Amino acid sequence: MQQLTDNALMLKVKSGDLDKLGLLYERHKKRLFGFFYNLDHNSGLSEDLVQNVFVRMLKYRHTYSGDGSFLSWMFSMARNVRYDHYKKNGQKYTDLSQVEYRMGDDETAEVKMERKDNVSIIQRAMMQLDSDKREVLVLSKFKEMKFSEIGKVLGCSEGAAKVKAHRALKDLKQIVHSMQIT
Repeated sequence: MQQLTDNALMLKVKSGDLDKLGLLYERHKKRLFGFFYNLDHNSGLSEDLVQNVFVRMLKYRHTYSGDGSFLSWMFSMARNVRYDHYKKNGQKYTDLSQVEYRMGDDETAEVKMERKDNVSIIQRAMMQLDSDKREVLVLSKFKEMKFSEIGKVLGCSEGAAKVKAHRALKDLKQIVHSMQIT
């Protein structure tokens, strides 16, 4: 059987074939979990938010047009779910406190320790950024989304998304630099 695209699956969900949402869930649950986890470093909350995204996708399936990228639509919904969670609970966005990096097995212990120190500095620097800047960095650098998709998620143009990512990265570099000086 030919594998259906995400857009085709979501259009089937929209037309009433609700079982196809399960396929979308299996395809994207890890990606969404990583998105939430990179922003909040709370695995329980991340799991809950992933579930809420798919519940909301089901509820608002009639709004899906199929014209743009499914990922942009899904991450827009994910942003709204996260925002609504914090608004409902009267909490501020929690800080990013962990970014995972892959280390090769052939690295020496010294190189691994240095990398761990660098990751720690980046984690602390990311926590000092405001939520919007962390979010654009997570989408562009860790989720490796295209700026055209990020623009759709953020509700801005591709150029504006590039500018936001550039400014966020510039701020992150300044924070890291100031942390290394002290």
